[in-house]
Amino acid sequence: MAKYSKKAGEKVEEVMHEFKEGKLKSGSGAKVTSRKQAVAIGLSEARESGAKVPKNKKESDKESDEESPTVRKRKTSES
Repeated sequence: MAKYSKKAGEKVEEVMHEFKEGKLKSGSGAKVTSRKQAVAIGLSEARESGAKVPKNKKESDKESDEESPTVRKRKTSES
C-alpha cells in the first residue's frame, strides 16, 4: 500500500519546481533555501487539499500526549 497518494506526489513536484526556480516562499514570505523545507511545504499543501498524506510527526506527538497524560512527581529532599 502506498504511503503517499499520487496527488500528493504531484503537489510536491510542483513545489520543488518552484523551489528550483527560486520562487518558493515560506509562510513568513522569506525565500526557501532548503530542499527539506520545500518538501515539507509540498506535503503540507497536499494535506490541506485533501490528498492522502500521513500526519506529520509534530501532529502525531501532540495527539499521543493528549491521549495519555503522565503526571510526574519530583522527589524533594528534606534537609
